[in-house]
Amino acid sequence: MRQSGIRSKVSDLYSIGIKSAKVHWNYQPSELYEEILRREEGILTDTGAIMVDTSAFTGRAPKDKYVVKDEKSESTVWWGSINQPIESEIFDEIYDEMIKYLYSKELYAREGYAGADPDYRMKIRFVNTQAWQNLFCYNMFIRPSREDLDSFAPEWTVIDAPEFTVDPKRFGIRHSNFALVNLTKKLIIIGGSGYAGEMKKGIFSVLNYILPEEKHILSMHCSANIGENNDTAVFFGLSGTGKTTLSADPNRKLIGDDEHGWTEKGVFNFEGGCYAKVVDLTKEKEPQIWDAIKFGAILENTRFFDDTRTVNFHDTRVTENTRVSYPIYHIDNAAEPSVGPVPSNIFFLTCDASGVLPPIAKLSPGHAMYHFISGYTSKVAGTEMGITEPVPTFSACFGAAFLPLHPTKYAEILGENMKKNYVNVWLINTGWSNGPYGKGTRIKLSYTRAMITAALKGQLEDVKYTKHTIFGVDMPTEVPGVPSDILSPRKQWSDDKKFYEAATKLAEAFNKNFEKYQAYANDEILSGAPLTQKGELAV
Repeated sequence: MRQSGIRSKVSDLYSIGIKSAKVHWNYQPSELYEEILRREEGILTDTGAIMVDTSAFTGRAPKDKYVVKDEKSESTVWWGSINQPIESEIFDEIYDEMIKYLYSKELYAREGYAGADPDYRMKIRFVNTQAWQNLFCYNMFIRPSREDLDSFAPEWTVIDAPEFTVDPKRFGIRHSNFALVNLTKKLIIIGGSGYAGEMKKGIFSVLNYILPEEKHILSMHCSANIGENNDTAVFFGLSGTGKTTLSADPNRKLIGDDEHGWTEKGVFNFEGGCYAKVVDLTKEKEPQIWDAIKFGAILENTRFFDDTRTVNFHDTRVTENTRVSYPIYHIDNAAEPSVGPVPSNIFFLTCDASGVLPPIAKLSPGHAMYHFISGYTSKVAGTEMGITEPVPTFSACFGAAFLPLHPTKYAEILGENMKKNYVNVWLINTGWSNGPYGKGTRIKLSYTRAMITAALKGQLEDVKYTKHTIFGVDMPTEVPGVPSDILSPRKQWSDDKKFYEAATKLAEAFNKNFEKYQAYANDEILSGAPLTQKGELAV
């Protein structure tokens, strides 16, 4: 097309069996817009963004993801419900069927990087049957220069054909849709699902294997930003804990909102864009995301106000998982490049509905590794049918669905990095105090921001700390801008007995969840476990 080297690129596709009559190479957003509208894949909104539907799949299908079990992966991958094995021969058969399907199709090929640090980036080629999904890849991955494209040699290939399905009985898989990862052949093939996030998370899963296993580098499901003093902060947290809100700070530059690596040099973003939820989005609540929804952005599964091209972000008739994809340069205060020094502070965000965890606590390496593996937050009454009281929810390393290795592998690297670089790790509870959900009160966002600001400014280095009676974490007795009486959860409860009952119940849930990791955990990790026997409770 426009850059040199097209013949060699076509030859590359021929070498993996793709012999399509027409391949569009590395189209720019304006060209992809033309294709999207020509093919009626999406609709133009009044902000200039494209709105698309992702078919029957409005989210990932984790139970339909498989990893090829072969000589490379057999002894290293953490096999189970998250990493389901599939035989090499089955992968090859499905791949052959997919290549036959693509033979005469119009395709969109794109090359990009995963990893803002040139020393650790991965070169990827994407092949899509849909123009809008190719635009998604432009947004979400790092865009090579024209010069780099001329000599681009991909290490990994991702092929995504939402229209292509298979007979599940023939291949021994659950459904006709699939996402298959082959670590040996460096191939990801996706079929039957129109949800573009499968590509993003497929590459994240691969990096979660390669970086820790082959390079001893921590891969992280987190957001990160950098302050005026060149200090990096990292935020981990499951949905509903405030990760996006608390990492969005007008006084700090955004490194990235979702996926990062931590090397000896520092932190780097895996991606070149953001993939944010937009349900109930308002300019007042999320001004950065609101302003990023413009030409080049892709809105998924949203709907318009009647007789307009104005998006109604409160309309959830398709799904509550409405999203927007946009390149990171749509954010005014994005760091360029998307890298930062070794983090000074790490925040584990949890929304504790039981009201027994402190609003802020400093974690030892043992506590940090234990809580990292646990990845705790809570579901509250009314969020799902049948839930009438808070339910603890755990996701290892705050992203269990994307971990090819055992969680202790990531935790051990975290602990090593923490001690080597004297990093502060903080547990931040954005949930309830002075009682559980339904009886207590939600911790004010202004207080949470003040605590994070104090930690970032080093204002908690010389204050007095006390230990949580059951969880053993260190709680500051004073934080600038925060009433001291809310810093101790026990003092917030009017009934000591009920507090200890609730705290012990949560501790038991932690320990029960940890049983599946215990055999692989070292003594330092196990030292971070909470106490549950009354005889062991401190005064």
